[in-house]
Amino acid sequence: MRGAWRHCGDRMITVPLRRSGVVHILRGSLAWAFFYFRWSPHSKGEVRVRFFASDMSHRKFERPRHGSLGFLPRKRCKRHRGKVKAFPKDDPSKPPHLTAFMGYKAGMTHVVRELDKPGSKLHKKEIVEAVTVVDTPPMVCVGVVGYIETPRGLRALVTVWAGHLSDECKRRFYKNWYKSKKKAFTKYAKRYSDNKKMEAELKRMKSYCSVIRAICHTQPSKTPIGSKKAHVMEIQVNGGSVADKVDFCTKMFETAVPVKAVFTEGEMIDVIGVTKGHGVKGVVSRWGVTRLPRKTHRGLRKVACIGAWHPARVQFQVPRHGQKGYFHRTEMNKKIYRVGNGADPRNATTEADLTEKRITPMGGFPHYGCVNNDFLLIKGCIVGCKKRPITFRKTLVPRTSRKALEPVNLKFIDTSAKWGHGRFQTSEEKAKFYGPLKSRAAAAMWCVLHFIGLVRACAPRWNAARLPGHLI
Repeated sequence: MRGAWRHCGDRMITVPLRRSGVVHILRGSLAWAFFYFRWSPHSKGEVRVRFFASDMSHRKFERPRHGSLGFLPRKRCKRHRGKVKAFPKDDPSKPPHLTAFMGYKAGMTHVVRELDKPGSKLHKKEIVEAVTVVDTPPMVCVGVVGYIETPRGLRALVTVWAGHLSDECKRRFYKNWYKSKKKAFTKYAKRYSDNKKMEAELKRMKSYCSVIRAICHTQPSKTPIGSKKAHVMEIQVNGGSVADKVDFCTKMFETAVPVKAVFTEGEMIDVIGVTKGHGVKGVVSRWGVTRLPRKTHRGLRKVACIGAWHPARVQFQVPRHGQKGYFHRTEMNKKIYRVGNGADPRNATTEADLTEKRITPMGGFPHYGCVNNDFLLIKGCIVGCKKRPITFRKTLVPRTSRKALEPVNLKFIDTSAKWGHGRFQTSEEKAKFYGPLKSRAAAAMWCVLHFIGLVRACAPRWNAARLPGHLI
């Protein structure tokens, strides 16, 4: 029999030649295969056949579970700000330094930087990356706490406060500042009249304590978040001896600590905060389970089977509807692209982009406003919504990979408007493109005419000799 064959896996398929037509063949676990060819008298019995096999498969019922059980229970966080539950390991060989800081999320933008990654196709090329801008006004140190080690963990032994605390810090200790008598720390401030008591407490701290933490608070009055209560937190001091740590904290009393004193550009840090809340959600949104088929009775955004008959209860692993978002989360090893200076009018300028501009985009950050303080430019997105307090901590797991140690070479920072489609980086660039606007010219002319009218109306009362003659 004249024919042509083709090897398909471990099977040999023989196809008889015909004048023209389609051959339908079924082989083993393969689906139907189709051949199409046309016979020619000059083929001499050898015909090449193109093989089309269907690789469709069936539904698999084995898969990893949807949603992690490591974050249970999924309920609303008790506190509004991120809590540092562990600090980096202490290294006495280094000088005393703070290990955490706090800021307020302002918004996001994008940057253009040159990638330094040998072996990659993008090596020495410009790439675009999303970044987050965090407003970080200086924090004020108002106290120091000494901890001793016990079989049950750390226990606070001595707490020493500064002589003067601002009102925004005192507000944190009151639920209703307006109705209160505002007498917090009034008696404590009198203790500074006798230095012997304060020196005795500091000496006790140096003698018995092993962990020293500074009490610092933010300055929300310097931000547009509208809050009057400062966020207070304890920041562990690492480096040096215990006496050096105590002296380091007491010297910072009632002084502002900038963010550049804690973090540097290119450093990897941990971001701690509370995620954006979404309220009560179903299982598809909350756990990411698969929707049921379209014709499912009584809804399809559900879990089909929530468990066996026995045990006669729903196990905790089964996805259920409930709270989504407003969870406490810690994201490790986020890279700092820039530690900006709020007083610099060129804090968004780079070597490749010499335009004089600030980090605040045109029109301000949506739902936040202008960033007039020091700021952190962090790669990628971070948890939380606008105006939410974010806690930054020195990384617990230092990275030594090339990616972590890659130098940051920013070429461009976008400052176009984040409302709609921003086209201009600065107001001067926009005015130069559009030219003088008719509305602005009319407004200026109205102001001039209004001023002239006022001068003419008041001229009789004034000394005519002091006014220009053409205005009277």
